[in-house]
Amino acid sequence: MGKMTVAERRARLGVRHRLAVAAADPVEVARSMVALHSTDTVTVFLSTLARCPQVTVEAVEDALYEQRSLVRFLGMRRTMFVIPDELAPAVLAACSRPVGERSRKTYLKYLADAGVGDAAFLSGAEDVAYAALAGLGEATGAQVSAAAPVLRTQFTMAEGKNYGGKQTLTPWVLILLAAEGRIVRGRPVGTWSSMQWRWSLAEKWFPAGIPDVPPEVARAELAGAWLRAFGPAPAEDLKWWTGWTVAHTKQALKAIGAVEVELDGETGFVHADDLDRTPEPDPWVALLPPLDPTPMGWTRRGWYLGEHAERLFDRNGNVGPTVWADGRIVGGWAHRADGEIVFELLEDLGRARNAEVAAAAERLATWLGPVRLAPRGRVRAPLETELLS
Repeated sequence: MGKMTVAERRARLGVRHRLAVAAADPVEVARSMVALHSTDTVTVFLSTLARCPQVTVEAVEDALYEQRSLVRFLGMRRTMFVIPDELAPAVLAACSRPVGERSRKTYLKYLADAGVGDAAFLSGAEDVAYAALAGLGEATGAQVSAAAPVLRTQFTMAEGKNYGGKQTLTPWVLILLAAEGRIVRGRPVGTWSSMQWRWSLAEKWFPAGIPDVPPEVARAELAGAWLRAFGPAPAEDLKWWTGWTVAHTKQALKAIGAVEVELDGETGFVHADDLDRTPEPDPWVALLPPLDPTPMGWTRRGWYLGEHAERLFDRNGNVGPTVWADGRIVGGWAHRADGEIVFELLEDLGRARNAEVAAAAERLATWLGPVRLAPRGRVRAPLETELLS
């Protein structure tokens, strides 16, 4: 078993995540990261900006909605991601469909408990919703439910539980259709930073349909792509990132011929042809947005996060805005109501590097212009809250 140092892992992070060596365009960014978190639409744009400094909002939108080389897809851990279109078959078979199967079982239990319907009823509602969306072309959930009255069926879910309450079929049906690869999230209503989503038929991105891939083949492909970007890493990191079982994770690593390496006291995996040392990149700094795929790419984070987890991650385990230098997190930042980007460094970088961070903050504020960032789909991290007080 060979050994890979923390320094090597940090060098790889800078180069392969395009933080030390810029990408040419949004598609190259997404391919470098495998997938960009898209729970909050702004994250996609700011994650791209951090890796492609000359990018514009229009360039990201063009890749998503005109060229359709990127697609917003329900994938790993029931999370919405932006992925390169060629990765959709693997994500669908390896992650999306299993998410849909688990969700369907849960929904059917609630429907049965409420006396509303069975599997045939839910499947019929999906078909009606799909047909309604096909007629509309592109629509919000509310517009789809207006065209498909069955989606407005109301019932009480988990009565007596603190998470229970009145529910309609609309969100469940849309999630199931997305998990089956039949629909995808399209352009939001309003500006690029809006969180009110339209849905589109997947065939708009994939006219011939999404190719069917055996799950084991899909898992191997996805594991291989992840390991190129995030390896070397423990199997537990891949298991967490994908949402797979231990058995499926082991099978995927074996299928791609991953080899073991020692990582600072634990065992990691890397491609057999990826053992060479990475040349040290030039010094770099970056401001990464909340839920950026780099800090969210591993579950064992000590080698780049240090002792800063309590101040930079929210109570649900989601990362807030972070400041990076040379492969490690060194601080956090926040966006004030007046448009200023403020930051706090948790490590001493020296005067020259501090000035680089300040310059990066000014560039980000200028790029955002009148747009103001707000926590959507997450809770503010403690340091972010402190900076805004």
